[in-house]
Amino acid sequence: MNGLKVTVVGGGIGGTAAALALLRAGCDVHVYEQVVNKTEVGAGIQLSPNATRLLHRYGLADALRNRAVRPLGIEIRRWDDGRILGREDLGDAAENAYGAPYYHFHRADLLSVLTAALPAERLHGGRRCIDVSQTATGARAVFDDGSVIDSDVVVGADGIHSAVRKSLFGDERPRFSGNVAYRGLAPVERLAHLNLKHQTTNWMGPGGHFVHYFVSGGRYMNFVAVTEQDNWDRESWNDRGDIAEAKRYYSGWHPQVHEILGAVDETFKWALFDRTPLASWSVGRVTLLGDACHPMLPYLAQGAAQSIEDGATLARCLTDIASSDVERALVTYETWRKPRTAAIQLAARGNSTSFHLPDGAEQQKRDAQMAAWSGLSPRRASIFGFDAERLETAEFV
Repeated sequence: MNGLKVTVVGGGIGGTAAALALLRAGCDVHVYEQVVNKTEVGAGIQLSPNATRLLHRYGLADALRNRAVRPLGIEIRRWDDGRILGREDLGDAAENAYGAPYYHFHRADLLSVLTAALPAERLHGGRRCIDVSQTATGARAVFDDGSVIDSDVVVGADGIHSAVRKSLFGDERPRFSGNVAYRGLAPVERLAHLNLKHQTTNWMGPGGHFVHYFVSGGRYMNFVAVTEQDNWDRESWNDRGDIAEAKRYYSGWHPQVHEILGAVDETFKWALFDRTPLASWSVGRVTLLGDACHPMLPYLAQGAAQSIEDGATLARCLTDIASSDVERALVTYETWRKPRTAAIQLAARGNSTSFHLPDGAEQQKRDAQMAAWSGLSPRRASIFGFDAERLETAEFV
């Protein structure tokens, strides 16, 4: 162990995965989470091979497999008649090509696996960070209970409303996309008559799209129903939605969409935000990770995966260095991560347009492109094949 002391602010998926990577790198890392017992809301999450290969290296392969659903592929359908517009293979094809599986999880299941792998004494609940600053020899995190933690590095993994980011760069609201999502979980027995496959299905139509897939080992069907609503931009994940309201937005859509919407006891509604790529993630010995620096729309299923990649690259940059080299290491971390995350942010933003095209010439052009997809799509290779721990020229810049 190099003795480098690291404070991670935020105990969500990105923060806990980063802590596991930093422990492997020999750092003395502690995670501080504002709630006493961190939980994730009832929503699904997808993890592609670029993330699962890292978690497997952390020793989590068996635990992940026991909680996950391994989808066969991705199927794109037309909104009204259900016509298949395109297919892509996942399952064995993706795992054979990229050396790691593609998984679906309930977010709470994934977080519980990560948290269980972190030694209990390194996770501190009920500690809300309110400020960060530089000291003569390190960085300082200040908490709302008056406590202060000094360390060699502070990492803000505290989400889209990051207190660490605000301390570094001031207050700035993220960009509301104009998209609002209804989400829910349906017990699979209520949908058994549909004979749905273990795959991601994305229904595309004018002004919205509807995604569903299995989670929790196949016990629940997760759906995310995205609509365009410029007049509603509350940023909570926990606002109750109205199933009848959601159904109205999908009036005229295929009956299967309505069957899934009608199979849940409750739905939640949240506005979707992202952020224009930041010019910088770090100041001195303080840096950012995940949604704190690159929140993205969920239209490439890469939000969690990119935060896991961040942690792996950060750990690689902090491996076997002296405390005096931390600032240069954080510059290297940004240099490696920013172009990739910015490109994925902007690609996800672009999908918010292409997924929602009204019927017409542009929609027909999109559908023709999707019809050419088959098997293992080469367009995924740059995302799925990436290894965030392999920095071929890991020199400080």
